[in-house]
Formats: sequence, C-alpha cells, structure tokens
Amino acid sequence: MTKRADLSTRLSYALAWIRGQTDLVPAVGVILGSGLSGFADRLEARAAIPYEQIPGFPLSRVAGHPGRLVVGELPAEGGAVPVVAMQGRVHAYEGWSAEDVAFGARVLCGLGVRALLVTNAAGGVNPAYAPGAIVRISDHLNLSGVNPLVGENDDRLGPRFPDMSAPYDPRLAALIDDAARELGLAVPAGVYACLLGPSYETPAEIRMLRALGADLVGMSTVPEVIAARHMGVPVAGLSVVTNHAAGLSRHPLSHEEVGRVAEQARDRLGALVSAFLSRAGR
Repeated sequence: MTKRADLSTRLSYALAWIRGQTDLVPAVGVILGSGLSGFADRLEARAAIPYEQIPGFPLSRVAGHPGRLVVGELPAEGGAVPVVAMQGRVHAYEGWSAEDVAFGARVLCGLGVRALLVTNAAGGVNPAYAPGAIVRISDHLNLSGVNPLVGENDDRLGPRFPDMSAPYDPRLAALIDDAARELGLAVPAGVYACLLGPSYETPAEIRMLRALGADLVGMSTVPEVIAARHMGVPVAGLSVVTNHAAGLSRHPLSHEEVGRVAEQARDRLGALVSAFLSRAGR
C-alpha cells in the first residue's frame, strides 16, 4: 500500500469517527494557532472532541494548543453558521511528518467545509507591524523544507500538481476586509514566511526574509494551506503579530511572550473571525 493510499484510509477512519460524535455538518472550518484557541468558546451546541480520541489524529504537544476539535454553531444574523474549529495544531519541529502536520486541515476539508480559515501567532518581519497587530495573509513563502504532497499522489484527494497561484482566496480575502471595516479594525495584508523551527530566526535570517518580501514569520500554517488547496478548498489566513522578529527589538524572543500578546488580541481576533465566518458560511 502506498503512502497516499494509507493517508486516504487514515482520513476515512477519522472522518467516520467524528461524524459518529456529531450530526452537525460544518460549512466553514478554522485552525486556531498559539494562544488563539479561545474563539471556540463562542460556538453554541458544541461538541468538543480531544484529538487523542480521533483515530490517526496527531497530538499537539506545545503550550497554547489545547488539542481539541470543536464542532458547533456560531450565532449570526440570519441564522447560526455551523463551524468546525481545531484548537491547536502540530508542527514539523515536534518531529511530525509534513503529512501529519497537514492532517488536521485535511480532516476539516473532508468534513465538507466550503472555506478554511487558518490563524497563527507570527513574528513581525515588517517593522510597521507592531506586536498585537492582526494581519491578513496575502501569500506565503514555504522555506520550511517540507511539503505534505511529497510522495505518490492519490487522485481521490487532489491533483499531482495543484495550482498555487492564489493560495489565499481573493473572495475570502475581500470578506475579511469587509468584516474588518465593519468592526473598525485596521487589518493590513502581508506575506507569511514559514520556517522549520523550533529555534527562532537570527537577525541575518530576518534581513534575508525581508529582502525576499516577507512581512511575517512563523513555523506553521503553510503545510495546511497546501493540503487544503490540494483538496480544492479555498483558504483565508490571519496572523497575530506577537513580537518584533530578531534584530528589530532589544528583547530576547520567548514563547511566553507569544502567548501573552496573543491573549491580548483575543477579543479583537475573535470578533473578526466571527464576522468573517458568518459571511463565508453563507
């Protein structure tokens, strides 16, 4: 059995088990990054499923990633929107394969979502983006050295060579911008660079990223986006800038700072995510 056939079987088992826990069919999905899991508390009539209960689902081991799949209804004008949310993700730097890193995104897509929102905590490469800023991801640079599509392709999941000319869907981007204007939030757009980690970047690496056109840097998200686009699901992305990247601040970088600043942005991000999902789920 090939690697991709194994993935299809694994995905089928996970989807069957989840569907046995809830009758709700989600219209939209969201992956909640470091310190950003509180949005799931906004969902009503929700079923919270620990990752360890889902067959084949990789387990989060990083602080700020509770490790639960939450399916529920987001209250909205015109009727509640069915949503599935991942509270936390796994990362390649933990030792997971790229296929494992993208598995959660594939599960959300397999549940039938019509749009996927990915969120993360990121370092600000662009000095104009101060800690606490929310930035819409307009494009990305995959500098991690990993790709979830490596190996024999399974045409049941998607094409061998998926198009990535618009990894972040323009229509969904417009919905984020509309939601931000309605809420009075300044949400600029920027390019997200994904590195492997877990060590933070050096000042020289940040200068390189800036020269390459990056505005944000992190250690996640891109494998999920690639997998979702492989499966034909449109994607939108949001980063919360939790710190100035190396060389742009006198302070040493720490995961504690990431979690603290992400928590401070919780209410603004939650409002924006709610407004966006309400639009995307129609």
